[in-house]
Amino acid sequence: MRIFLVIVFIVSCGQNLAAQESGWQADRERIEQLEEERPGYNWRESGVPDYELPEVLRTTSGSTVQNKEEWPRRRRHILELFRTHMYGRRPGPPEELSFEVVQEDPQAMKGRATLRRVAIKSRHEGRRHEFELILFLPNDVSGAIPVFMLMNNRAPSNTDPTRKEKSGFWPAEEVIDRGYGIAAIQNNDLAPDDEDRYHEGVIRLFEGEDASVDREADAWMALAAWGWGASRVMDYFESESGIDNSKVALLGHSRGGKAALWAGAEDTRFSIVISNNSGSGGAALSRRRFGETVKAVNGFDHWFAENYMAFNDREEALPFDQHMLISLMAPRAVYIASAGEDLWADPRGEFLSLAHASPAYGLWGYEAVEPDEMPPLDQPLVAGPRGYHIRSGGHNLTPEDWNHYMDFADRWWNRGQ
Repeated sequence: MRIFLVIVFIVSCGQNLAAQESGWQADRERIEQLEEERPGYNWRESGVPDYELPEVLRTTSGSTVQNKEEWPRRRRHILELFRTHMYGRRPGPPEELSFEVVQEDPQAMKGRATLRRVAIKSRHEGRRHEFELILFLPNDVSGAIPVFMLMNNRAPSNTDPTRKEKSGFWPAEEVIDRGYGIAAIQNNDLAPDDEDRYHEGVIRLFEGEDASVDREADAWMALAAWGWGASRVMDYFESESGIDNSKVALLGHSRGGKAALWAGAEDTRFSIVISNNSGSGGAALSRRRFGETVKAVNGFDHWFAENYMAFNDREEALPFDQHMLISLMAPRAVYIASAGEDLWADPRGEFLSLAHASPAYGLWGYEAVEPDEMPPLDQPLVAGPRGYHIRSGGHNLTPEDWNHYMDFADRWWNRGQ
């Protein structure tokens, strides 16, 4: 068990942040419904405790980062805090990494796209692991193609490469028609989403038989393993001239959104990082204790490092909050999305994380997203390399969400301008 001394600097908000209730408002009937269904949790802004957030730019010495040249050192420190206390320490690439195209169909989607299925193969200390990338590329786009990549936490049928079964969760045809490539990996192929089996994928690749016993309290777990797989896909994209590896958007929903944010923090090659309804342990501020809490999310004890358990019912003791995770994307683009009925994921807390990451983006001259600027339902907010929307409806990833993400990419990547 490692012991770390943590010095936390705090920014005083001057008021209860929960009192900032502009833009979207939770539906009263939805609140009452959840209070009846899950009475052990807070569903009202009036129940959010007073809290203070650590300052994004305040260093351990007490000084404040003044410019973008000073940011990398502060960024490394924040990254280490999250590795130590929350997500764990993932390894780099394996000793050997190779890619095998197991299927290529240039006439997919009735000739609109080329389907490619790629086996991504790892070898490390004599052990092997393999997972599959599904990729569609539009046939009528010249030059290197930007790609959206989904970390799929749902059934493989949602990303069916045959397109016999189509899902709005991964609207491949619509993305192709917009001129983007679309890719998917199955999170379970990297680490089974199971508390008894999570170590059977890439964690065992690196740790062998020790993967299930006597692990360090900051060892990587399932969320980090899923993100490790996303980075290996980026390795593949960099090997392919037909893919614009400078324009890859990484997207995850729910637990996949938590993993996508951490993957985007660890790997700066992703140009846009998108969190869809990621909630606690993802985009939502932990200190708000609204909906899903740290203790609740730690009920999935294979997602986060063991050290994170120390903050159950002790959110105020965290040496960070999720706004600092969002800051790790700067100056790259990040998009956070919520759903109006998905109070478990704390939509306001998700937006506030984006807003309170503003000081990091300010180092590059981007104007702040203010905490009182949360937009109404179905009216996206875009501020330079940051986007946010709260969609009508519940916990899901829909074609409407995808359209907002593609609109954002059009703008950020200056396509069609």
